[in-house]
Amino acid sequence: MINRIIIPVLIAFVISAALGPIMIPFLRKVKAGQTVREEGPESHLKKTGTPTMGGIIILAAITVTSLIYVKDYPKILPILFSTLGFGLIGFIDDYIKVVLKRSMGLRAWQKMLLQFVVTAVFAYYVVNISGISLSMKVPFFKGIYMDLGLLNIPFLFFVMIATVNGTNFTDGLDGLATSVTILVATFFTVVAVGTGSGIEPITCATVGALLGFLLFNVHPASVFMGDTGSLALGGFVAAVAYMMQMPLFIVIVGFIYLIEVVSVILQVSYFKLTGGKRIFKMAPIHHHFELCGWKETKVVAVFSIITAILCLVALMGV
Repeated sequence: MINRIIIPVLIAFVISAALGPIMIPFLRKVKAGQTVREEGPESHLKKTGTPTMGGIIILAAITVTSLIYVKDYPKILPILFSTLGFGLIGFIDDYIKVVLKRSMGLRAWQKMLLQFVVTAVFAYYVVNISGISLSMKVPFFKGIYMDLGLLNIPFLFFVMIATVNGTNFTDGLDGLATSVTILVATFFTVVAVGTGSGIEPITCATVGALLGFLLFNVHPASVFMGDTGSLALGGFVAAVAYMMQMPLFIVIVGFIYLIEVVSVILQVSYFKLTGGKRIFKMAPIHHHFELCGWKETKVVAVFSIITAILCLVALMGV
């Protein structure tokens, strides 16, 4: 129990905490600084120039720790692939934007195409190699599974890409995506241990890596994870859920990811339909609360508390 739960957390935490003082000055040196939108909350303007691409720290900690355990826990391999695959997409996007100074980064179609490729490889592994069924546990109904038949694969693509982009939208405040995902990863760790799924070393590694990163990402942040980190975490959450046949639980434990991406879709759609009117003061929704007068730290705290409560609710539904 200690070897597969506590040790991975500690290893990943130490790696992440140790890399922070090394990577942050390096990112400053290569001028990998964040560009803040002028139309955003005024308080965010002081964040301009803060190093981004800190997701490299998270990925390094998760990867090294996972490689120690992958021989004895082969089920962590597709999760590691998904995490690194989406993280690489984010890294390319970040590199183009902040290092090469091309504000567009990857074009929307390029990013989506790459996300489809990573998802396709993961889907192939799950269906043809892992032997894990695509039928999904239904929350709060013990022993009941939902099987969509021919729609299983399209639904997998939808869940993976929606979760990845929801996590990406969540990364907009100091420590928000980090704190929320620590709680989500902890939930999956508890379930993994309880069900003997054999993936707990990587869920524990993610918890440890994020705790170490939070030392530098908590307000006021010394570094941001960038798309490198946020896309990787989305890939991690979706892959873990599928490896335990629990994608339906993402709606509960990942509720913050959901409302973030839904708020953007609603805002853009309503803006186009009404010729310029808005539902929220700003999207994603965490910025709406900021513009309503909430401090950044309050938004992070409230969103984290909501996630913690929903994780407890989801545990009752397992």
